[in-house]
Amino acid sequence: MNLAVIPARGGSKRIPRKNLRLFCGKPMIAWSIEAARESGCFERVVVSTDDEEIAKVARDHGAEVPFLRPAELSDDHTGTTPVVAHAARSCGAAGDDLVCCIYATAPFLRAEDLVRGSEVLEASGAEFAFAVTSFAFPIQRAIRLTPEGRVEMLDPSAFEARSQDLDEAWHDAGQFYWGRVRAWEAGTPLFSRDAAPVPLSRHRVQDIDTEEDWTRAEWLFRAMEIGEGEGQ
Repeated sequence: MNLAVIPARGGSKRIPRKNLRLFCGKPMIAWSIEAARESGCFERVVVSTDDEEIAKVARDHGAEVPFLRPAELSDDHTGTTPVVAHAARSCGAAGDDLVCCIYATAPFLRAEDLVRGSEVLEASGAEFAFAVTSFAFPIQRAIRLTPEGRVEMLDPSAFEARSQDLDEAWHDAGQFYWGRVRAWEAGTPLFSRDAAPVPLSRHRVQDIDTEEDWTRAEWLFRAMEIGEGEGQ
């Protein structure tokens, strides 16, 4: 069985009710549900939530909500892995079954990304495969601001290095995470040699944690829609 799990608790702090807020005309969570369903990868698309309103919106957009997440897995300190493992158990997934965790705040996610992720997982033989994108600037040349109002390099040894000589660095795109049930259950670290990368273009990745992030994401989303429309 291939199972999609979309974690969506009700207690968002930085952007209240973020999972339900309208993003370019739809509840934010609807974009993730639609991408999962359109991919054709999954027998079931399940939302894991502790919130009745989120559950209703999820069902209205075609997802299952076969349980309400228990309180002990719904606080600010619970990580993604135990939530996905709980959903897998609750849905009867086990062993070599595949579970894809899809974040509820991933409006740039496309169905073809999920298909590619499943292909990478199978071809690589890894325990996980997840979306990554590259940093726009060499992180080895990063600086920090000191308490005295000055700057200093995080890695002074990289000061004389040419940008093209530095290793390219990548980061988690915060969109989807394919994994084998046994790995979710065991708590296998995602950021490790047990995971294979699924690269995405930088313009397809946007964290949405603040109001500024939200505004920027909507601008970018609409611009991409216009650009894709003109290309047809």
